[in-house]
Amino acid sequence: MSLFATFASATKFMKPNFEKALQSLPSVSFMITDGFLGWTLDSANKFGIPRLSYYGISTFSMSMSRSSSGLLRTELSNDEPFPVPDFPWIKLTRNDFDSPFREREPKGLFFEFAAEQIIANSKSYALLINNFYELESIYVNHFNSKYSPRVVCVGPFCAAIEPQKAQSESLEKPSYIKWLDRMLEQGKSVLYVAFGTQAQIAFEQYKEITIGLEKSEVSFLWVVRRNLAEVNDGFENRVKKRGLVVTEWVDQREILSHRSVRGFLSHCGWNSVIESICAKVPILAWPMMAEQHLNARMVVEEIKIALRVETCDGSVRGFVKWEGLEKPIRELMEGEKGKEARKKVKEIGEAAINAVKEGGSSWQALNELILELTATRQV
Repeated sequence: MSLFATFASATKFMKPNFEKALQSLPSVSFMITDGFLGWTLDSANKFGIPRLSYYGISTFSMSMSRSSSGLLRTELSNDEPFPVPDFPWIKLTRNDFDSPFREREPKGLFFEFAAEQIIANSKSYALLINNFYELESIYVNHFNSKYSPRVVCVGPFCAAIEPQKAQSESLEKPSYIKWLDRMLEQGKSVLYVAFGTQAQIAFEQYKEITIGLEKSEVSFLWVVRRNLAEVNDGFENRVKKRGLVVTEWVDQREILSHRSVRGFLSHCGWNSVIESICAKVPILAWPMMAEQHLNARMVVEEIKIALRVETCDGSVRGFVKWEGLEKPIRELMEGEKGKEARKKVKEIGEAAINAVKEGGSSWQALNELILELTATRQV
C-alpha cells in the first residue's frame, strides 16, 4: 500500500491510449471511471463526455471526513471523542481517520495525490456509490445539499447478480464450500474470518487471533495470507474438527451466502460490508486502514448490524489481545447482542435486495441518470 499513490499516479501515462480508444468508439454518452483516476476528467472534457466518478466507499464516510476536517486541524488528542459538527449525535476520534488525513498538518505524496482526485471528482458530473439510498438517506441528503457533484446511490451491485454458485452448478464445489456443507449437515454455525487483501497484520497480532479463535470454541473459516505455521505451530491441527484455514483465493459472496455462515469477522472494507448486508450476515468489526474505522462506526453505532472487537487500551487502533476477540466472537455467534444484530441485518438486507429490483430506489436512480445523460447528449 505504500506504493499506491505512485502506482495510481503512473496510470496517467495511459492517457494517450485511453483517448485513442475513446475516439475509436461510437458516440459515447458518458463515462464511468474510478475516483482515483482523476486524470480521466481531462479526457472526458476534451471530447465533451460527462464523467461519472465511481467511489467504492459510503456517503457516510465521505460526510464524516468532510464535516470533521476542521476539527482534525486542532489540538484534539488521538482518542478524544468529539461530536461531528453536522451530525452532533455521532462522536468520532482523530484515530477514526487514516493518515495523513488525521494529522494536524497533513502532507506528503499520498495527501497531494488525494487532493488532486478530490478536485477532479468535484468537477465531475456525479459520484456513483455502491449503496442504496434508504441505508444512508440522511448522509446523501446532507452531502448533496453542501457539496458538488451530487451522490447517486446505484447499488448494492452484489444484490443485482446471483452468487457464483447459481451460475456454475455443473462445476465441482471448492473444498471450502464442501467443508461448509459438512458443518451445515452437523448443525454447526460458522464464523467467517477475513481481513481483505491490503491490511498488514503483525506477527504478534496474528498469534492473538489464533488464540482467540481457539478459545472461543466456535466453528470458523479463516482466509489468511500468512503461513500459520509461523504463528502458532499446531493451531490448525488442534482446531481441525471445527476450524478451516484457507490460504487460496475464495469467492467471498458464495461463503457469506452459505446457510452455515452466521457471522463475519471483518476489516469493514466497504465491499465486505455491503456483501455481508446482502447475505444478511452480522459483522464483528475490526477496522484496520483507510475509511474502515468510519465504516465500523456506521455498522456498529448507526445501523446496528455489528459488534466490535475490544482493544486492550480502549483506542480504536489499539492492539487486540485474544480476550478482546474471544468475548465478542461468542456474543456475536451465541449472545443476545448477536441476535439483535442478526435480526437487524435481515431487515436491512431485504431493503438492499429490493433497492436493485425493478422499481427500487437504486433501479430508479440509475435509470433516471441514464435518461438524463442521454437527453443531455442529444441536445
